[in-house]
Amino acid sequence: MKQKKFILQESELPKQWYNIQADMVNKPMPPIHPATKQPLTWEDLAHIFPTECCKQELDTEHAWIDIPEEVQEKYQYYRSTPLVRAYALEEALDTPAHIYFKNESVNPLGSHKINSALPQCYYAKQEGTTNVTTETGAGQWGAALSYAAKVFGLEAAVYQVKITMQQKPYRSLIMRTFGAAVTGSPSMSTRAGKDIITRDPIHPGSLGTAISEAVELATTTPNCKYTLGSVLNHVALHQSIIGLEAEKQMQMAGEYPDMVIACFGGGSNFGGIAFPFMRHNILEGKQTEFIAAEPASCPKLTRGQFRYDFGDEAGYTPLLPMYTLGHNFKPANIHAGGLRYHGAGMIVSQLLKDGLMRGVDIPQLETFEAGILFSRTEGIIPAPESCHAIAATIREAKKCKETGEQKVILFNLSGHGLIDMPSYDAYLNGDLRNYELPDEVIAKNLAELNS
Repeated sequence: MKQKKFILQESELPKQWYNIQADMVNKPMPPIHPATKQPLTWEDLAHIFPTECCKQELDTEHAWIDIPEEVQEKYQYYRSTPLVRAYALEEALDTPAHIYFKNESVNPLGSHKINSALPQCYYAKQEGTTNVTTETGAGQWGAALSYAAKVFGLEAAVYQVKITMQQKPYRSLIMRTFGAAVTGSPSMSTRAGKDIITRDPIHPGSLGTAISEAVELATTTPNCKYTLGSVLNHVALHQSIIGLEAEKQMQMAGEYPDMVIACFGGGSNFGGIAFPFMRHNILEGKQTEFIAAEPASCPKLTRGQFRYDFGDEAGYTPLLPMYTLGHNFKPANIHAGGLRYHGAGMIVSQLLKDGLMRGVDIPQLETFEAGILFSRTEGIIPAPESCHAIAATIREAKKCKETGEQKVILFNLSGHGLIDMPSYDAYLNGDLRNYELPDEVIAKNLAELNS
């Protein structure tokens, strides 16, 4: 098996995060306070989030934000992550394309999520918080947050989407091993959860339901802050460490990407690898193409509408300008639990609106077919979420074979699938299927936003 890896030295690691909001020609529209209908201030957010995260969320002026030294020290435990030339995958596809992947699966938590969990818990600790709470879909974020909380001496409570808690039992066990309290969502432990179960007693849960419960717990528990693993601007800011490293590593490889691809749930790993490269499109006129790969069963980028909507099912969050399927959208029980979210982050939504990126939706079976091929060529079993990025990469590499173009494709391997083996078992046994989402279901759900 032939591979080539590029790894940065400790002295080369980024000391700042990149904030694309400062360079965007059209800034994201402001989040709106649901009661006053006025643009939010950071003070409005501070009763939920750590103060520094609130300021980062609304910062449209500073392109570069210093990474606290203590967070830099924690990053050094596992960064840089390798950039890998996927020769074996190229050979299997018989493509002239050069395929690279940024391997975020190699850290002890197994995914990119730890990149934001560490700073969020650091900022919470700095302001005297003792407890943090969050939601998680597949469990990568919940695991990362549980570990980061323990690192900084905080108590963590995690609401995990009920269906993925059943599909991926080891994820919740990992969280509990790190000391977190884990509850399946929707649950009877919050007012939001009780209301959801009353409306739909067999609700499988979604990131929207879990967010509602976590936000409620944060606002009703003394000295507790809410943390979020995707969607919001400050999360994409922290994840920019991925793309900033990849820039330097692509220079080491002597190439520059024609395409940057990542899977898409709320936007954290997509923004993390894409935004540092996208700034060159914005500021220098480069022509790199940016592709966000989402599930065909949860297609907010390709079939959603751009409008103000809540980030959660119960309506506890601010109104966010996003491409959305409606906050009451109940996604299918696909195995890529981290991508089962109804809306896209504010930054990504504005960039999509402005034509600086595009979305593709991919059926479940195609993603697992791609994951199997990647496993057998590159020796890494990818998370079901990451399989979407691999499937999109394979589509583009096949196009290069048809046209003879030697494009350079970079994708983010956001996490490994070693705790997702029941998903692969179901695929290999022929038990998985694609989920069709009729237009009338989307239209009905979006119509409810006006009622």
